[in-house]
This record gives sequence, C-alpha cells and structure tokens, in this order.
Amino acid sequence: MSSSAAETPREHVESIRRKRYYIGRGEQNPLAEDLHQATNYLSQELYSKDVHFLMELVQNAEDNEYPSEVAPSLEFLITSKDITGCGASSTLLIFNNERGFSATNIESICRVGKSTKKGNRHRGYIGEKGIGFKSVFLISSQPHIFSNGYQIKFNEKPCAECNIGYIVPEWVESTPSLSDIETLYGCSKVLPTTTIILPLKSEKIDAVKTQLSSMHPEMLLFLTKITKLSVRENSDLNHTTVSEISITSEKNYQARKNMHAESYTLHLSAEETGKEEAECGYYMWRQKFPVKPENRVDKRAEIDEWVITLAFPHGQRLTRGKQLLPSIYAFLPTEMVTSFPFIIQADFLLASSREAILFDSPWNKGILECVPKAFMDAFVTLVKSDAPSMSRPSMFNFLPVDSSQIPLLEPVRSGIKDKVLAEDIVPCESYASQKIFCKPSEVARLKPTFWTILAKAWGLGVDLKNLSTHGTYILSSHFDKSIYDSVLNFLDVKNVNHEWYAKCIEGSNLVKEVDEQLYLEILYFVAVNWQNFSGTNMMSIPLLKYVDRGGVLSFWSISRASQCNDRLCIASENKYISWLISWNREFLSSNRFFLPPSTQTALEGCSEKMKSWLQKHARVEVVSIYSYGSVVVNSLGSDQRAVIAFAHFLYHSFKKDHIGDYYLSELCSSMPVIDSYGYVVKERNSIIVPAKGSKWVGLMGTNPWRDHGYIELSAEYKSAGHFAGNYTSEDQLLEFLKTNLQASDVPFILPPDARFSTVSSSLTVDNVFLLCFLEIHRDKLEPKHPETSFWLCQSSCMY
Repeated sequence: MSSSAAETPREHVESIRRKRYYIGRGEQNPLAEDLHQATNYLSQELYSKDVHFLMELVQNAEDNEYPSEVAPSLEFLITSKDITGCGASSTLLIFNNERGFSATNIESICRVGKSTKKGNRHRGYIGEKGIGFKSVFLISSQPHIFSNGYQIKFNEKPCAECNIGYIVPEWVESTPSLSDIETLYGCSKVLPTTTIILPLKSEKIDAVKTQLSSMHPEMLLFLTKITKLSVRENSDLNHTTVSEISITSEKNYQARKNMHAESYTLHLSAEETGKEEAECGYYMWRQKFPVKPENRVDKRAEIDEWVITLAFPHGQRLTRGKQLLPSIYAFLPTEMVTSFPFIIQADFLLASSREAILFDSPWNKGILECVPKAFMDAFVTLVKSDAPSMSRPSMFNFLPVDSSQIPLLEPVRSGIKDKVLAEDIVPCESYASQKIFCKPSEVARLKPTFWTILAKAWGLGVDLKNLSTHGTYILSSHFDKSIYDSVLNFLDVKNVNHEWYAKCIEGSNLVKEVDEQLYLEILYFVAVNWQNFSGTNMMSIPLLKYVDRGGVLSFWSISRASQCNDRLCIASENKYISWLISWNREFLSSNRFFLPPSTQTALEGCSEKMKSWLQKHARVEVVSIYSYGSVVVNSLGSDQRAVIAFAHFLYHSFKKDHIGDYYLSELCSSMPVIDSYGYVVKERNSIIVPAKGSKWVGLMGTNPWRDHGYIELSAEYKSAGHFAGNYTSEDQLLEFLKTNLQASDVPFILPPDARFSTVSSSLTVDNVFLLCFLEIHRDKLEPKHPETSFWLCQSSCMY
C-alpha cells in the first residue's frame, strides 16, 4: 500500500495502522497472529549472533540513496541518557546522511519480505532478505526512526489494538523530540536526515559496545557508497570517546578492458581517542566473469555476470581488537577466516546466520572457480608493474602459502598455485635495466654469502650482466632472502647446483677483477663450502693467485696446486713477504711461488679455517727464511748462477737480520759451492779462498791441499754481484764466507816430505814474512799435522 501525494508523514502512518492492521476499525485482521509469529521467528532465529544487527544496518545504509554533495557516512552514538523514556540505561543512535525515508520505504519496513531492493541486485543493492531492519529487535525492544518528517517507533510486544508486534508503526509525539536528538548529536553540526534510536536491552549493552568498539575498518572496503563509519560513546555527556574508520583516498584507477577488470588503490584509516591513527593501503582488483548456465540459481536469476573483487593489503592490516581477520566478504564480512593473505569479495549466497557462504550452492561454486583466474590476472599485473625491484618480492606474500583453515577452499589455493607455477612471474637478477621474469622451475637461489660477494663485486664495477648465462636464471637478490623462504618453498624454487658457482666465478672474472679483500671472501666462501665443491669444476678454475718468475700476477687452479710438485707459499711474517718474492726469481729450480704481497697481507686478518684450507687442499706452505732456504738449497743442482745467488741470499738475509746464527750455520753447512774449475761441489770438507788476492797463492803457487779435500772457491765469490735487487760489493761475500764457511787462506804448511815449489828458489821478502807470521800463529791453525814446522823444513830451503 502506498500513500497518496497529499498525505503528510503522520497521516501516512495512521493510514497504515488503520488499513493494514485494522487499528481503530473495531475489528481484528484475520492474519494478525500469523504476521506476529513470522516476524518473531525471523528476528530471533534467522541470525545467530548479535553482530548481525550491525551488519544489516551498514548494509541498509549502503543501499540508501545519497545527495551528490555529501560524502556518505554512518555514525553510531551510545549515550547513557534515556531520551526515549523507555527506562533504558543505554541508548544507541544511528545517524545516516542519506536522502531519507520515502513513503515507499515506510511501507516496506512495516511488512515482512517486501524489501524495496528485491530483484534489484543488478542495480548494486547488497541487501537480500528484506528484513534487515528487523534485526535491531535483537538488541532493542522499541526502535525509533526519525527521517524526512517521519518520527515513528516499533515495539516487539504485540500491539494491544491488533495483537501484532515488530511491524506496527506508532507515531512519536514528544519523547524524544528533534531538539533532544540535535543536542546529543552536537548543536554545531547539521543533523543528518535519518536517525535511528535504539534503547538497548540491558542484557545486550555490553555486547553492543563490544561489537561497535571492534567494528572492522575493512568493512568499508567493498562498499561503493559509505566512506566513513564512526562510533562515539557519550556516557556522562561531559566526556566523549570517538573511534572512526574511513576511506581516506582512492587513486591509481586503471581500467583493463581486455580482462574485463579494473584496479585501484584504497587507503583505510582507523582513529581512536588517545591513540595514533592507523592506516593500511589495499590494492584492489575487480573483475567480471560471465555466469555459466550450470551455475545459475533462482535467487540470482537476473544476474549475468559475477563481479569478483580481491583486496591485497599493503602493510599491517587494521585489526581494532579482532584476533582473526575475515577473508571472505559478501559486501560485508562473513565470519570465514581462510588464512589467505588477501580478501575475496563476491555476491556469495550466505547461510542464514551470515557467518559463511553456502559451499553446496552452484552459484558459489562458480564464483570460487573464477577466483584463481582473477588472482592470477591481478598478481601478474601487480608484479609486472613499474614498482621498484626491491618492493616487488613483498608482493609474493599475497600467495596462499599456508593451507586454508577451511578445507573446502583448498581447490582455490591449489588452483592459484597451478597457475603461478605455469607463469613467467618470478623476478630474476639481471644487473641491467631490463626486467626478466621466469617460471619458478627455471629459477634458482644462491647462498646468502655469495649474494654479498656479488653485491660488493658489482659495487667495484665488475660486469655481472651475464649472471643468468651459466645454465639457470638467478632469483632476484631482493627476493632471495630468508623472510621469503615459505613463499619460495611454495613455488618450489630450488638452490643452484654447486657447479654453477665455479661457472660464475670464472665466467664473471671475479678472481681477477675484485680487490684483495673481496678476493679473500671468495676464497673463504669456497673453503667453507669445500665439501660441496671438491668434486666439481671448482677444482679446475683459476682460483689461486701467485707471482710468477717474472713478477707477473698469475693464477693456478686447486687441482694444479694439489697435484703438481710446485708449491704456493706465504711468508711466515709480513716483513719477509717482498724479500722472499724478490729472491724467488733467482731460484728457478725451487718450484716455489709466492702469493702476491697484498694477498699475503690480507690473509693476516683471515680466519684460521681458510688458512687451514689453503694448506690442506691447495698445499700452500708457510715458509720462513730458513725453511725457504732449506728448500732452495736442496734444489740448486748444477746451476752455477743459482749457487752463487744462494750465497748472496744468505749474506743479505743475515745482514738484514732475517735469519739467526743457528739457522744460518745449518744452511751454510749444506750449501754447495762453485770451485775454481767452475764445478758445483756439494760434498766438501774444507774450503780455501780463491787464489786471486789470496796469501797462499804467492807462497805456494797452486792449491797443494787438493788431495786433502780442500776446495778452492771460484773467483765469483770475490766479485761484486747484483741479485734480487741487492748489490754486493767486491770481497763482501768472501769475507762472509770466511766466517760462516770457514774459508781459509793458508790452513797449514805442508809436511817435510812434500814438494814446496816456491821455496826451491830464493824466497821473496813477502814469502819470508808470511812464513814467519804462520809460525807465530800456528796454534790458531788447524792442528791436522802438528809435526809440520817451517823450521823443520829449513834443510830444503835455499837462501
């Protein structure tokens, strides 16, 4: 029944009472009892939780019409003032800035199942059962409505005049008045068009306050009109607490016609008195799918397209007291917690409790079958956007890694996984401006320490653009982090095989192009992971630095170092590094090569683990001057220059205090010498100085002690020399050898029966004085022939 255009709001209400409910007619409507029982059942049994009165009110507000100049909002106010005179200790007021109740709306609210929205879902209405307002009877026995001149109330008790409750309107004469409502709302503000007043049942007050205080901000996400919800509590009229949730912005709208989709970003904020404002952004994806014939149902007979909206939260979701966050929406939240990191919104058919969707409904099954496709289209668009590379991995947190808490939703999860695994979606490292995406099965992870090496190498200017040319694509460095382990396990992304590291180190020329510190980090990485690398090509790549005979930086492989006679060496002390490298150029036969000075110096700060690895697997030797000399002395062979050079090496090492007396004596005793004939003599008893410049040659002419094992040194030992950058002046080396090799000039005078050629004729003055000197100092000479005396030989002397 509709009112005529001439009726006032009060006349319209009186008309409904009289014509529909027989009030004032002196008779009873024959359907009065049935109507009362129907409304009582619907209000008490249809909803299982008190929360749904709130949902229905929000839903009704969303379906209302709004003037173009206002931002649609819904405000809740709880007051301790009994403004209705019902004796309630708390009253809930709802303010809505809609256009206001029309006569048709009043007609509908006074009936059951006669919603003005019925059959109009294609126009965006989200209400469904036509009894949304009746749910307020769960918390209030006498709801009041003030709107567009109407000021009416309803009572859950049967009307005395018609025996019907819930739907019989009663005009409100004076309590409350509009001025009472304006005072509570705030005199400085314009009172919204519609006000609903709910004097609360005493047993429902705490439940209502709890539900209002935890009203979830995400409730606004899928509403197209309401942009702000606020709750105020005004208990003593002098103190007011306020909480407000609102959509603060909507931007980045993009229509994607090829996919029948659109995307945009919403920002929700939540604010409470005494707390900082919280905000969360949501990437929204709305996509249309045609309804399949096998999924059609009578309740949605007029709908030809499903509209699925997915919301992807960026940042911490706003909880406002809720422990579990709903993930399935039918415009407003259900009670379904899926564990999916995104929210699914669609025009689902709901159970009467509004807690869950109907899984056995063909309509809902059709929607859920479309969710993986909607997710994948949204996800690909999101990941392949122009977002910075470092922010792209966080988008993969939207993947449903964890199994759903609702087993019936597992097909959605598995459907998403199948699509993701088949898509070129995983960002790869390219070290270039070009973006590379590959299937998860084509991508591999690296060890974290190797990422650190690559980052430092890139910073040093090493070209790493060929990183993915070694047999597999490499996962983006921003993505390859432990915080994404669960996501990467979900995608089944594996680690690179161990061969890859050898290919990368060699192919990217890391060993040759990085600085010393990073080079040692590479060696340490290899050492720590040697158990995995020992059977790979890591054995064969040029990994070890050394200085060759020409002083040029060169490289060996671990295989070369471990299998050949040659050895790599490091000095036992830093002060010997350059000294040994310089001298090593003189001794080709030693088969020893030294790591570069910078490498040896850097090794000082390295762990013992790496040093131990070098010694064990690369057979690197740590050498002192003595141990190096011991190797060289045994390798000299018949190379005359090397033998001479070794004597100079000992001389200068001793002179610079690089070797002590004991170790010098050891090396000198085993050192071969060059004799006067140019031969290398390794076994010797005694040594005499070279003939040139000696005393003995003037006295005796030739070496008369050869048969006694005396070796005459080569004249080279007397000459000046230049070895390993060190200069030795004439006679310096000889003096050193006289002391340390006991090289003698005249060790003793021959026995009487030996031929003494120089005294067969007249002696020179020098000879005489020399012989006298020897006789005087004979106690200091070698006592091998004590019977020998110049005076005993005088019978052979001629003057």
